[in-house]
Amino acid sequence: MNFTSRVLIIPGLGNSGEQHWQSSWERQYPDFERIHQKDWDTPVCEDWIMQIDRAVMADDPANVLLVGHSLACSTIAYWAQTFNRPIKGALLVGPSDTEAESYPPGTTGFAPIPLLKLPFPSIVVASTNDFYVTLDRATFFAQSWGSKLVNIGAAGHINVNSGHTEWSEGLLLLQELES
Repeated sequence: MNFTSRVLIIPGLGNSGEQHWQSSWERQYPDFERIHQKDWDTPVCEDWIMQIDRAVMADDPANVLLVGHSLACSTIAYWAQTFNRPIKGALLVGPSDTEAESYPPGTTGFAPIPLLKLPFPSIVVASTNDFYVTLDRATFFAQSWGSKLVNIGAAGHINVNSGHTEWSEGLLLLQELES
């Protein structure tokens, strides 16, 4: 696959380890850039969205594709609500429900989840058995954000623990946004 867009990888809580599909994509496509956060374990929403904005504005925003996983999905929604930048699109994978009682403590400012229509094309990828978000909530987020919803079945949190290390199917979804 060939990507001409500037692809920014945005991991969720705790960052994405070496075996995670986001890291695999960075190895496969050296031009993909990871947005690094100051604090991966006790994040503050305002800090995370500022890091996204700095990265997006470093070059032509209209040519940027964001690839968010887990907490990064709602972070991207907060970023869109705050800055309203005209980017090319976003792939939002396994959006965590930061309003759920089961969500891990230690995050600041990530609830309530923004429910505005995103000002760019987006795809939400969800699973039927994700511990961090029910399919109903992921569907609700996708509808609120104006995103295409892709239900990939029983795929857990779409991370290493659920066997998603290379995840070539995800690259095909990113390619949809590239077009």
